[in-house]
Amino acid sequence: MTSDVVARPAPARSSGNGSSGNGVAHRLRSVLRWEAGLVVVLAAVLIYGSGESSTFLTGTTLFNLGYNVGYIAIMAMPMTFIVMTGEIDLSVASMLGLSGSMVGYLWHHGWGIWPAMLVAIVVGVVGGALNGFLVVRVGLPSIAVTIGSLTLYRGIAEILLGSQTIPAPNDRPFPTWFDNLGALGVAGSQLTWSTLFFLVFAVIFGVILHLTSLGRSLYAIGLQPEAAQFTGIRVARIKFWLYVASGVFCAFAGILLTAQNASVTYNAGTGLELNVVAMVLFGGVSIFGGRGTIPGVVLSIAIFATLQIALTDQNVDPNVQNIITGLLLLISVIVPNGGEALRRLRSRLRRPPRRR
Repeated sequence: MTSDVVARPAPARSSGNGSSGNGVAHRLRSVLRWEAGLVVVLAAVLIYGSGESSTFLTGTTLFNLGYNVGYIAIMAMPMTFIVMTGEIDLSVASMLGLSGSMVGYLWHHGWGIWPAMLVAIVVGVVGGALNGFLVVRVGLPSIAVTIGSLTLYRGIAEILLGSQTIPAPNDRPFPTWFDNLGALGVAGSQLTWSTLFFLVFAVIFGVILHLTSLGRSLYAIGLQPEAAQFTGIRVARIKFWLYVASGVFCAFAGILLTAQNASVTYNAGTGLELNVVAMVLFGGVSIFGGRGTIPGVVLSIAIFATLQIALTDQNVDPNVQNIITGLLLLISVIVPNGGEALRRLRSRLRRPPRRR
């Protein structure tokens, strides 16, 4: 369990041979190589899709991209920061489902759409705070905590709605503007509202990660959390608020999905947590923490979205598409982190055995 007590920064140490600078340069080159590879992969997918369908490179495809993955991409933004710190949140899809179910439940019981959405956001805050408390204050592993909350949030959603779909046949429909939020493009364009929101969030998260002290703190926490704590970074506080942010963004994504479908069921978004994780890791964010960029994640999301459209146009079975997603997830873990894993294994093998 960590503490957010601030310690005085320790004086910087230098080996006098520039090894620290070389290490930073090496990590930067590694990231750039991975992002360059993502650009090549994205170009290959675009060429493949356009070769198989004459309508692939059109505004309709752009709209379908946002329609299919816009709300998923939004959840990937806070997930990127969480993984950067060496943690994970597997409850994101369940929070999406719970927030949408809350909107549907309250609407079914006569609430207005704005109060219902506000309550859904509050639910996201509470759910994220619960994850953060158990991980940061209690000191439980984030993967165990969020698997538990994944089941908890989905169970609450099922209690709220049961097997019914909201709005039910005898219910009043959602407001027209709310349905249009998910069904129509921005100002008559082919850009969905979820895509617009994602692009705005991507810019904000990119600025925070790459141009602020908070972003530098995230890298430091992921690389060496104890050293980051010693230098004055509020490790516990930052991790806690990252989980709260994740809850809020997932709740917002749940509202967007409800608007997009013009209805909601308790199992909305089931299984999407792996898609979110795959997008983040394939974007070059290290599963060990301390490495990754927002541009890399944005490229990864574009690859997943365009590949899904291309495969769907070819009538590829959804189960096969899931297999491809799993393969990309494995590649994103093995390829960029293989060297680091081997170094850790060698280090353990070289340690002298403990005396009994």
